[in-house]
Amino acid sequence: MTDFSRRSVLKGALAGAASLTIPAFARDDLAAVYEQVGKRRDETVRRIQQWIAKPTIAAENVGSQEGAQILIDLLRDAGFQRAERVETEGIPGVFAVHDVGAPRTLGLYFMYDVKQVDPKEWTSPPWEGRVVDKPGVGKVIVGRGAVNQKGPEGSFLAALHAIRGAGRKLPVNLVLVGEGEEEIGSPHFLQVVRKPEVMQALSKCAGIWMPFAAQGLDGEVSINLGAKGVIECELIATGEKWGRGPAKDIHSSLRASVDSPSFHLVQALNTLVTPDGVDPAIDGWFERVRPLSAAEQKMIDVAAKREREEVMKKQLGVQRWVRDVPFREAEQRLAGQPTVNIEGLVGGYTGPGGKTVLPHRAVAKLDFRLVPDMTVDDCLKKLRAHLDKRGFGDIEIKVGGAYPPNTTSPDAPLIQTEITTYKRYGIEPLLWPRLGGSWPGYVFTEPPLRLAAGHFGLGHGSGAHAPDEYYLVESANPRIQGIDSAVRSFVDYLYDLAAVRA
Repeated sequence: MTDFSRRSVLKGALAGAASLTIPAFARDDLAAVYEQVGKRRDETVRRIQQWIAKPTIAAENVGSQEGAQILIDLLRDAGFQRAERVETEGIPGVFAVHDVGAPRTLGLYFMYDVKQVDPKEWTSPPWEGRVVDKPGVGKVIVGRGAVNQKGPEGSFLAALHAIRGAGRKLPVNLVLVGEGEEEIGSPHFLQVVRKPEVMQALSKCAGIWMPFAAQGLDGEVSINLGAKGVIECELIATGEKWGRGPAKDIHSSLRASVDSPSFHLVQALNTLVTPDGVDPAIDGWFERVRPLSAAEQKMIDVAAKREREEVMKKQLGVQRWVRDVPFREAEQRLAGQPTVNIEGLVGGYTGPGGKTVLPHRAVAKLDFRLVPDMTVDDCLKKLRAHLDKRGFGDIEIKVGGAYPPNTTSPDAPLIQTEITTYKRYGIEPLLWPRLGGSWPGYVFTEPPLRLAAGHFGLGHGSGAHAPDEYYLVESANPRIQGIDSAVRSFVDYLYDLAAVRA
């Protein structure tokens, strides 16, 4: 669910941040490690390709059980002394520890599930991980999971291999938690994290982060200070429960005298948004929405001036923003606006040609993005009351995954070190209020752990959840880093985090 990063630089807003220094003498000469990165590039690409070739689709329960073992094997191969399966009421998670006796311990979050695919929409086989030339970008790995998240995670594992290959010891201890249900809303991830042994290990961490490909097509980098929450659910209309319409699919000629559950659902959906279909219109939906702060507005101001709107539109494949709003307002909406989105509509016949049928059942797959201080329970109550009030009490709400937003302070050493490491590559990153997408960071940032959480990593990729998803190997643009630099950035980040003195 992690979508795309925001890019720009925050100036002046960090004056009150904790004073963090990374002394040069605290960093070993990493030339031997960098040499290993280059020598192992083919190995790194093969590792990612082999991982992509193992479909792990939680929504279809494809490869889900095997996915945990694949991650365990990858972690053990990268040097983790302990990597084990954690059973849940759903798909298992993974808990792993790499203890080198270092004074500082860091947490890692991995996901190993991916979205579904329709191979007919792809120009390269989605499970092959083929390396192809992408005009204007360079050589890329194309495959489902390439950038979200097997490419960046595979590059981080490559950093561990490079450090060990150079005869070095990791500068920090690592505690990793992984899940195979992120793409369906992480319904059982809390069961992994709240296991006493896992909680005890995480409580020793200075923060937790997720490997990421942060660069856009213009080479810019953002640092997200959190993410929106999400509710994934289905709204289901049936003739049986409605008491109108058919109890089974019937001939469409009968529509003249029989009600349609499909149109009943469409009418219900229409009440959830404003007449133009843009903003949520659910009763009371904005009551708990926390307005963007002055500091967050400043971040958006700088981003809107620095980012190239045309590049972003090209990457997204869009021509206009909602209501034709200016770029700055579009950016503000992405950071601070809750959403109601239809992921898909399913009902009746969907095969080739037509079929004159009046369906007895229709389903809308929805997601709702939540901003601070919205809660899942409050939103679900409001959704139910909204539908009931308008005569749609029969429509079932079936919740899949759901969790609240998460937020991390820009003052956190984890975030300040990201800035330091990016600057080593001549990049001035932007602090962005929150990711427009979602990930279950709340399990770390909320009590009892209260950890700083974030994403980090150079490199580029795009197409998450879409056809021809890719992760960059060799860059054709000097402003964008290829896979070797992505791996090196993870090496640098670990050493920079080890050397931080608050």
